[in-house]
Amino acid sequence: MSRPPSRLSRFTWPRAALTVLLAAVVVLLLVPDRIAPGGRHTGARTAPEPRPLPGVPSGFFTGSDESGVRRIAQVQAWLGGDSLTVGHTYLPGDRWSNIEGHPALFGPWARWKAERPGRLFVLNVPLLDRNEAGLPDAQVRAGLRQGAGGAYDGHFRTLGERLVEHGLGDAVLVLGWEMNGTTYSHRCGPDPTAWKAYWRRVVGVLREVPGQRFRFDFTPSRGLDAVAWPLCYPGDDVVDIIGMDAYDQPAGLSFEEQVGEAYGLAHHVRFAAAHGKPVSYPEWGLFRNGDNPVYVRGMLDWFAAYRPVYQTVTDYCPHGVWGCADNPESARIVRGALGAPGRP
Repeated sequence: MSRPPSRLSRFTWPRAALTVLLAAVVVLLLVPDRIAPGGRHTGARTAPEPRPLPGVPSGFFTGSDESGVRRIAQVQAWLGGDSLTVGHTYLPGDRWSNIEGHPALFGPWARWKAERPGRLFVLNVPLLDRNEAGLPDAQVRAGLRQGAGGAYDGHFRTLGERLVEHGLGDAVLVLGWEMNGTTYSHRCGPDPTAWKAYWRRVVGVLREVPGQRFRFDFTPSRGLDAVAWPLCYPGDDVVDIIGMDAYDQPAGLSFEEQVGEAYGLAHHVRFAAAHGKPVSYPEWGLFRNGDNPVYVRGMLDWFAAYRPVYQTVTDYCPHGVWGCADNPESARIVRGALGAPGRP
């Protein structure tokens, strides 16, 4: 029904030596007792050992519709045991009728969730249509302002009602994800004030739907993208979880640098703590550095330290470890973390 969201051209990164030095200082001074770093990207990486990640709700994104649900079972068989309790998918952002949701998408996920108590359904919700159409800033700005004024209330009301009808009224809704970048039309940069007002409007509409118990997840991409993501934060009263999408990029960036960079992993957990919110990691995986078990080990240790509401591995190439045969060492670490005890 929907293709995986684009992830290919999101970051422009400073690489000056001073930036690297400052990042290392941040890591050492601010979070030394909570970080289990994975090491640096070098030609001769030391392969870390697998170890379990107990107690963190986990999932794999393997596709958006019924095929994605089937693949979850296949991933679980690969892992062994029954560790995957998070189902994560995306609404297509091409047109408003798809953003409203429909039974072909919700039905399979509703059945998956109902099969076992305690399963969590996470849904990424675009805030504008033509969401990957490369709309210019002026058009995005106009859309954000129209949304803040209530022009799209009916679409989100319909979405909320359909989720409740399918038994998904307790879903985590990731609204307008990666708003700090330029990939999506629901980006924040052209008008942060309007973006925040629009988020607040959407949350208000969805909270009025009878029977709902939604939680709302504010999820930027890691680091300084087009705009510093705290400028887009809409307020503690309309956010339940503060997430972060964190892929292994750009080329050559170590895990420690991903932690310590401006608006990186350490900033994220400090920001969430300051606002009294738990964290999540809706998207993470390999990207620009190939099969990198050091990065994977670092992320899993990060989850063990900060106990997110949920974490979801993005598992289509090049990001994945189940669906990508090119990443065997990273797969070994993930199986050790999420697989059945004692499974190699």
